[in-house]
Amino acid sequence: MSEVYAARRARLRERCQAGGSASALITRPANVRYLAGPAPLGTVLLLGRQEDVLVCSGPPGERPTPAGRPDESLRRHTLSGPGGDPAVAAAGLAEAQGADSLALEEHHLTVARHRAVRSVAPRLRLADLGGAVEQLRVVKDEEEISCLRIAAEIADQALGELLESILVGRTERHLALELERRLVDHGADGPAFPTSVATGPNAGRRGHRPTDRRVEEGDFLSVCLGAAYRGYRCEIGRTFVIGTAPADWQIELYDLVFAAQRAGRESLAPGAAYRDVDRAARQVMDSAGYTQGLPSLTGHGVGLEIDEDPQLGPAAMGKLDACVPVTVEPGVHLPGRGGVRIDDTLVVRPEADGGPELLTITTKELLAL
Repeated sequence: MSEVYAARRARLRERCQAGGSASALITRPANVRYLAGPAPLGTVLLLGRQEDVLVCSGPPGERPTPAGRPDESLRRHTLSGPGGDPAVAAAGLAEAQGADSLALEEHHLTVARHRAVRSVAPRLRLADLGGAVEQLRVVKDEEEISCLRIAAEIADQALGELLESILVGRTERHLALELERRLVDHGADGPAFPTSVATGPNAGRRGHRPTDRRVEEGDFLSVCLGAAYRGYRCEIGRTFVIGTAPADWQIELYDLVFAAQRAGRESLAPGAAYRDVDRAARQVMDSAGYTQGLPSLTGHGVGLEIDEDPQLGPAAMGKLDACVPVTVEPGVHLPGRGGVRIDDTLVVRPEADGGPELLTITTKELLAL
């Protein structure tokens, strides 16, 4: 992987130089991982004029480290005492290397840290790196997609096992904890985000935090979970009916959300506008009269973070590229009754390669559990 990380840093260096900066300081954890591999918590990366350096705080034994190792070709600089700020130390190293400018991730640094960087390296011209690394992260290589594919397999397996168990009488909180345990049992680093289990009138709520409400016969049960594997995160959401055959209104609502989700999935193609993917799903809902309470986004990118660019929303600007993993996750919630969410993670592929690759494959049939 050293060659992969080096190539990513080379692309970033080209962007920095085009913007007039000889060096860059990367502080956002996901961006450090993208450019240098798994690194201890709090580590920053200096893209230096003479060499690239990982700057860590504290003795190695005291720093939690993600699974795996950082790029071994990078020099590591460890602060000698506790309480030091690696970002400030890295700025000092940049000045010592003779850099005259330093690009910072200003969207990640606090005002206090920015001031500290300026104070330790007063001769450096500070510039804003912006979202340069996030933009590089949008298109994934096949190794990254492989990690996402494994994460999706783990999430599918955990969800499938839960559906085979007795659900009536158990609380939302209990089911969410069980799902997260199953993710780890099957090899995940952990959940990709807090697992959402929603029943009855809670079902279909985006980002619902599980409560002590117990599953009852006739409930809608909506589940949204994801697995993290080697740092890469996927997402899956499904809705079921508990115990009995679904009521007519449940079937109607489910079929509507399913049709919207299918329209969104089918619109994923290289060159498709972000907002056109959103429009494809949203128009299905609008045509059925569900114009209020729809989610602000139909989907979003995934990768080292669960919510990345691109954002698939009505006002989003830009077009999809091949090898971009995204979610498609329309939903409807009816206050006091419940609702439906269907959520998949897919990879944008050209038609010649079979079209969008579906990573999360748990059935989308409306099952009565």
